[in-house]
Amino acid sequence: MGDILITDDERDIRELISDILKDEGFTTRLAGTSDECMSEIAAEVPSLMILDIWLKDSRMDGIDILKQVKRDHPEVPVVIISGHGNIEIAVAAIKQGAYDFIEKPFNIDQLLVVIRRAMETSRLRRENIALKRTDAAPTEMLGESAAFRTLIGQLDKVTKSNGRVMLSGEGGSGKETAARYIHAQSDRAEMPFVSVNCAAIEPERMEEVLFGRETEGRGIETGLLEEANNGVIYFDSVADMPLGTQSKLLRVLVDQKFQRVGGIDKVQVDVRVISSTNKDLQGEIDAGRFRQELYHRLNVVPIHVPSLEERREDIPLLAKHFIEELHETQGLTPRPLSDEADALLQTMPWPGNARQLRNVMERVLILGESSGPIEARELPSQQDGPVEDGRVLLSGSLATLPLREARELFEREYLLTQINRFGGNISRTASFVGMERSALHRKLKTLGVVTSNKAGARVAYVEENAEA
Repeated sequence: MGDILITDDERDIRELISDILKDEGFTTRLAGTSDECMSEIAAEVPSLMILDIWLKDSRMDGIDILKQVKRDHPEVPVVIISGHGNIEIAVAAIKQGAYDFIEKPFNIDQLLVVIRRAMETSRLRRENIALKRTDAAPTEMLGESAAFRTLIGQLDKVTKSNGRVMLSGEGGSGKETAARYIHAQSDRAEMPFVSVNCAAIEPERMEEVLFGRETEGRGIETGLLEEANNGVIYFDSVADMPLGTQSKLLRVLVDQKFQRVGGIDKVQVDVRVISSTNKDLQGEIDAGRFRQELYHRLNVVPIHVPSLEERREDIPLLAKHFIEELHETQGLTPRPLSDEADALLQTMPWPGNARQLRNVMERVLILGESSGPIEARELPSQQDGPVEDGRVLLSGSLATLPLREARELFEREYLLTQINRFGGNISRTASFVGMERSALHRKLKTLGVVTSNKAGARVAYVEENAEA
């Protein structure tokens, strides 16, 4: 539930409040002077403070402490208590950022109501901070493939505008990194980048998190839209945003204004909106789960973020980057990739894309050999064709075919894998597989394998009328 720091120069009062709150399941800490109070805050920032306004034998009074706390830790709600209460003191405390003011002797039920509300405020603020803590997130884009170069070209075209961008692509393909790249290269780079994970926020709390909340006489909790003012707000998994919130967001996009939950005043904001999805939004619209008007407002500039399947040439570069990153962030011993591991990584399926690749590199560095290059045997085994003791283990379907059909099926899948690995480059594929380029062309024609441009990259596939 979080801990509460109680500061009062009267020992009986602070212990009484502590006992009451402990009975309600809260954790408390006690301070009798301003020095003790500041020492407790320095040791660990509390979730909530109950602060006496008059502190005998102290360097600072309650208002002084309040000012410093709101300056250094604005997310911490502070409830002021005093036996000398009057309207002027209460107004002064509220103006300095106090959550509420309670006069001694206080009513226990009233105190508990205020504490519970203040703790809910504290939870909301901590959650907002966690959701928008984005400064350390990566903005570097890595790749050399044709699909990657196409992506960078599209991103560079939108960086200097304020146009809304819709990023689509499979989960883990790097949509948020692309959004951060746009922000980092834009005129808003020095302003906030606020990320909203629409799939991770409880639907009933989405509006409070996004628009903030006002409680009469108890101050304002700002939402993520206000935090993003003059910067960028990024809606990750936008298809999971509740329908009710979609309607209100649509109005914000039209007017650049909104009302906090419980508030009456209009809040003006200037934000650039970037969204992403791994779902078919048109299908979501047809199913009644996404508003068509909002789709048109968000989908001004659609950009596809390619999967690793579409940019296999980049896999070794990304793997090496993740190895260096894991060394820097977790202290894991960096190891180079052997040629065999390098080749195998490019042929493996990656349904989880870059996120899955990073996880595999982390697992290998933790569980694999302590030194030396990463070998192919240390990588996760595949469904078809892992090598054990010099033998290729056949899948059940391949093992039941006649030799001619099995050989053709193997050759087709092998060459498809290699061509896609090298981004459709026939010359590089021929060099790797040890064939003359003209011979490879003849073999591909025999097997019904053709190449074409797809998503900015050259890929290979089997013609539908190709023989088995």
